[in-house]
Amino acid sequence: MNIAFFSTLPFEQTWFDQYRSHHRLTYIDQPLTLDTARLAMGHRAVCAFVNDDLSRPVIETLNGLGVSVVGMRCVGIDNVDLITLNNLGMTLLHVPGYSPHSVAEQAVALLLGLIRHVPDAHQRVLRGDFRIDGLTGTDLHGKTVGVMGTGHIGQAFARIMQGFGCKLLAYDIQPDRSLLDRGVHYMALPELLRVADVVSLHCPLTPLTENLINDQTLSLMKPSAWLVNTGRGKLVKTRAVLDALDNNRLAGYAADVYEQERAFFHYDFSDQFIDDPLLNRLRSHPKVLLSAHQGFLTEEALRQIARSLMNQFNFYENQQTSLLSKASMC
Repeated sequence: MNIAFFSTLPFEQTWFDQYRSHHRLTYIDQPLTLDTARLAMGHRAVCAFVNDDLSRPVIETLNGLGVSVVGMRCVGIDNVDLITLNNLGMTLLHVPGYSPHSVAEQAVALLLGLIRHVPDAHQRVLRGDFRIDGLTGTDLHGKTVGVMGTGHIGQAFARIMQGFGCKLLAYDIQPDRSLLDRGVHYMALPELLRVADVVSLHCPLTPLTENLINDQTLSLMKPSAWLVNTGRGKLVKTRAVLDALDNNRLAGYAADVYEQERAFFHYDFSDQFIDDPLLNRLRSHPKVLLSAHQGFLTEEALRQIARSLMNQFNFYENQQTSLLSKASMC
């Protein structure tokens, strides 16, 4: 099967080549948009990433080009118009889960870097400045950590935090039995926000969770609390977070995502003007630690993503071959 990969990063190709089997893969470094969809001509399938555009016009264009399968090499599919996909009889393949530890550990790394001033300390050492005044941090041990969303990633994060000696609280519409057995206490969101020293977001992006962290919910949090977001950028109203930080109503924000990241993340803007005032405020804010959506970026996760998705392409193709064989026998 011919498969066109959009938004392809160089390090991904190694893993997909390893599991490509008999499939013919075309790697395109451009994102999937209405303008670039034409590059899928001659391919039966496309493979897209988290910030690609799979809105109705794009899906209809792909379908008109003969594409019948859309593979998503990520867990979240909130950028896919599922109704249009289904109405056109197209098939969606995606990675239901991959190394949840990779994203959970990124959340922990960002949190520790923020509360212990690791980036600032490193920059001082690079300059030859070995003073430590102004770098006083905070212990995680004994803190109350609120986990919003306890799927595989949220569960992994909660277990790590218990290892630090933290008290764990959680919010999810479906409590996880394994976390309950470990002593994690589920509670209503307002109550969690009021008592947590750290709030970490691990919920999917849906109409109900979009802008879940906003002026109102931030007003419930302790001024000394830390917010971590490795879920989806649009879970958070960035302007509200920045205002809370500027007015000392929030201690710090660590994030691997941004609500308007599609135009910037995974591209090099080092010699260009970044025309996004909110992103520029985030990048330069002394109480913010931001990475460019790299929570998935471990060898283990990349291997699992490639293997899982290519296995699904194999299964789909085998199913179609079987159906054709049965039809020819009738």
